[in-house]
Amino acid sequence: MPDIVISEFMDEDAVADLARDFDVHYDPTLVDKPEVLAGFVVGARALIVRNRTQVRAALVAAGNKLRCIGRLGVGLDNIDLDACKAHGIQVLPATGANNLSVAEYVITGVLMLLRGAYHSSAEMLAGAWPRTRLGQGREAGGRVLGLVGFGGIARDVARLAHGLDMQVAAFDPNVPESDPAWAGLRVIRRSFEDILAESDAVSLHVPLLPATRRMIDAKALARLRPHAVLINAARGGVVDEKALADALKAGRLGGAMLDVFEDEPLKAGSVLADVPNLIVTPHVAGVTEEGNRRVSALTAANVRQALTGR
Repeated sequence: MPDIVISEFMDEDAVADLARDFDVHYDPTLVDKPEVLAGFVVGARALIVRNRTQVRAALVAAGNKLRCIGRLGVGLDNIDLDACKAHGIQVLPATGANNLSVAEYVITGVLMLLRGAYHSSAEMLAGAWPRTRLGQGREAGGRVLGLVGFGGIARDVARLAHGLDMQVAAFDPNVPESDPAWAGLRVIRRSFEDILAESDAVSLHVPLLPATRRMIDAKALARLRPHAVLINAARGGVVDEKALADALKAGRLGGAMLDVFEDEPLKAGSVLADVPNLIVTPHVAGVTEEGNRRVSALTAANVRQALTGR
């Protein structure tokens, strides 16, 4: 049986690095074959996953020799942390490795949504020239970017936003007022309600927890400015997708960009279909060439440390 099982895509250099010292079974299709995956983890000492592999109690129990689970990313809502703790299994996220990739995605979303001119390709290629309508876009400079959550990725977003001369505010009850990051990054500490009411663009940076599930609901969306834009590259369940679709269709929101969804992959016929001023991408905010190399290298190092102590 293999020492390490990898169920989703990983940078091949990192896989080769582990394979020099361990018996590695690398099969990115295992994420869609849970029964086959369960068979491979029997006897394995490490499992490496991304966000789609569901590491629930039954899989944890099947891995009777598992010592660690390497997460190619940072979100842990696909992993049963209580079951891992009960079996003495370390869970090792690749903290910080893809921060810049996500931060650049968020800033791209802010710029695209505020400008509002990037849905015009099909229209123009059909012979239209919507210059008057699309000439009403807005600049980012001088506008307020509100961050819901003020962890590592949000801090990189703040740094990039200042380069565009944006004002940045954030809400995070877990970051005390005494934290030097507030002053160091020139970020104003605000309440959740104030972030919604005062921001021209809102970006979400929270994990999916009972307290954050659907925190952006119809009531929260109603607090946003009529032309505000929303970016979610955090976790899909944080946004009530039906409420967001309704707000966009009614013109009560300037636009939204979603990289994550309550159910992934997003299915045909979703409530988000045919919604205006909406950009959707398939959970790729943190997946760039550079980000994947960093995430994979860090995960390989984390797993190696857990198995060998070095």
